[in-house]
Amino acid sequence: MDTRILRVKVDDNNIQVLGHWKEASAEHKDGTTTKMSNLNTWEVPATSEYEDILSPIRDAAHHLRTTDIPVAFPTETVYGLGADATRSAAVKGIYAAKGRPSDNPLIVHVCDLSMLRSLISPSFSSTGDEEDPIPAIYHPLITRFWPGPLTILLPNPSPSLLAPEVTAGLPTFGCRMPASALARSLIKLANAPLAAPSANASTKPSPTAAQHVLDDLRGRIALILDGGSCSVGVESTVVDGLCSPPVVLRPGGVSLEEIRECKGWEGVEKAYKDQAEVGGKTAPRAPGMKYKHYSPKARVVLYEAEGGKGKVPRGDVREAVEAVGEKEGEERKENGKMKTVAVIRTGRWPVAGGLRSQGLDDVAAKDSGDEAEIGFVVREGQWLDEDGTTVLARLLEIDLGNDVKGVAHGLFAALRELDRRGVDVIFVEGVSDGDDIAAAVMNRLRKAASDIRI
Repeated sequence: MDTRILRVKVDDNNIQVLGHWKEASAEHKDGTTTKMSNLNTWEVPATSEYEDILSPIRDAAHHLRTTDIPVAFPTETVYGLGADATRSAAVKGIYAAKGRPSDNPLIVHVCDLSMLRSLISPSFSSTGDEEDPIPAIYHPLITRFWPGPLTILLPNPSPSLLAPEVTAGLPTFGCRMPASALARSLIKLANAPLAAPSANASTKPSPTAAQHVLDDLRGRIALILDGGSCSVGVESTVVDGLCSPPVVLRPGGVSLEEIRECKGWEGVEKAYKDQAEVGGKTAPRAPGMKYKHYSPKARVVLYEAEGGKGKVPRGDVREAVEAVGEKEGEERKENGKMKTVAVIRTGRWPVAGGLRSQGLDDVAAKDSGDEAEIGFVVREGQWLDEDGTTVLARLLEIDLGNDVKGVAHGLFAALRELDRRGVDVIFVEGVSDGDDIAAAVMNRLRKAASDIRI
């Protein structure tokens, strides 16, 4: 199967051509009128003078309606791999393309609240006095965070419009409304909610650029919508308000502190683990909970911020390099290549993580766009012995800066970039994980890590 990338020529200056919110009001039996939420109906123009921008999205939507092969598309978090959530054959196509275990539930993406209400209560009518089928506990979150990187757990009705493969046998389903206007317009034009996990091969780092998707899924899917780099860089936060107290099942783009500011969520608790929940006999309540995830090919050594390490210990690097398999070492000798180590810094470590080095120069990130888009530059040089006379290994360095949102934005892309450059071991400087997006960063890093050190 050939995989095509369809570039959507959209930016901050023309994003409004993708669609708009319809203003509406509801008339009640007593003659009163209530203005509806502006998230109720998302509309895409049937024709437009900007058809060159909308055309790739229409093509992708047609593909979703008429085939069972999923489409990759950008959201504000990461690239998703979408298929019609109401058709079993289409949803099975996601599992096949990703190599994803079928007991891992999928998040449903909707373009507006009307689509969501139709999933919870197909007979619901917004023109009457019928109670809103969206549980009241979620109203404050929807008002503040939607559209955006927040997934809510909802009761799955019986019978359900959703394909059973979406929920992995659970009585609930996760749903969110993406902030990306491109994503909402694709869903609207497909005329169906989209089940969409991240568009990577299962267990690999999540994709934040179209090239990342192509690297993993070339030949497995037909279309990739390229909308540029994702702005958030980590997946959505997943919450369950159907239990008491409400809980966060997965950290992500909305922080625990922000959620606690909403009415009814003041006592929300953390209900996730930072290691994969391997061995459980039940399906995970949310994606990313059960299996090893976000992992590059290279060995990842993570240093917890609480340990206070001011640099990478030389002994750790030497030990890790010596541990690189004999087979890989022999292949390098034959090809005249050295072992390669890399350092990812997040604000406290000095250049090269404090390792003695030489010749660190900027090199372009392969196929990832420019520095402004991906958020970092790659520097390449050599790791030297203590005397500075012998080259011990090839050395790569990425500085993600000390702003946690910048770290989140660049994390997955950095792991992928180092994989593409043939790195054997990656040493990562962790960040202090409070109740904000840093918790999401460290959750992903701990799941990517082969070794966690204090």
